[in-house]
Amino acid sequence: MPASLPSIAILGAGSMGGAILRGLVRSGLATSGLTATNRSVSKAAAFEGLDGVTSIALEQQPTGSADAAAAADIVLIGVKPAMVPELLREIAPRLRPGTIVVSLAAGVTIATFESILGPGLPVLRSMPNTPALVGRGVTGLAAGTEASAADRALVRSLFETVGTVIEVPEAKIDALSTISGSGPAYVYLFIEEFTEAAVGKGFSEEEARLMAEQTFIGATALLEASGERPSELRRQVTSPKGTTERAVAVLQGARLAGVFSEATDAALARARELAAGG
Repeated sequence: MPASLPSIAILGAGSMGGAILRGLVRSGLATSGLTATNRSVSKAAAFEGLDGVTSIALEQQPTGSADAAAAADIVLIGVKPAMVPELLREIAPRLRPGTIVVSLAAGVTIATFESILGPGLPVLRSMPNTPALVGRGVTGLAAGTEASAADRALVRSLFETVGTVIEVPEAKIDALSTISGSGPAYVYLFIEEFTEAAVGKGFSEEEARLMAEQTFIGATALLEASGERPSELRRQVTSPKGTTERAVAVLQGARLAGVFSEATDAALARARELAAGG
């Protein structure tokens, strides 16, 4: 990771842009300046007082996005996907050659960015997930036609302030979104059902939540700390002819592998529909 990052502007610092903003502040790498824009004064106020951050409310400074982009070396686009083309047209005349533009917008292609911004501007497309809010995100990163190895390394280090980065070709970004992007929802659903099973065994809601949530958190912490494969840790818990073995047999009999494959296929099909404007 570099000792510092060049100046950064986050245009549309919503939940994900805000998570990255806070990750950059925590890392201490954004020594050259960090600017965030939001439409309202109330949203901009959430970032006032953060060390080294200039927070702009567009209702007070209508040219704030273009002003911030003109002064930055890396520009993150965090507005809603439908608003991206208009924002790119607004900032394109103000961007200096070589400014790196990074998309946080789901479903907007690199080709859309490059066609509006024109030549001389490296573009990368990112797909972070919500655990970035606590510095444990997984971010997929795809580089456009003008992004150099140095550009990719710089943007990678930016996203590493909020977790892990996986570099993929853009063709795999939608598939990645069905695993790491949507994945937290699958995990929460599993914990919800696990909690309900505990309630069904006679535990109170509070006891059930404590058991289910802390068992999951503890199991994943052990997975990370041990470096073992999940299959090996599962084997260690599963005594031959024991209670866990019988429970696992029921879960495997429910065709879990097929269900996960089917679920992620459905998410991928929907991602492609959205990309096609459906």
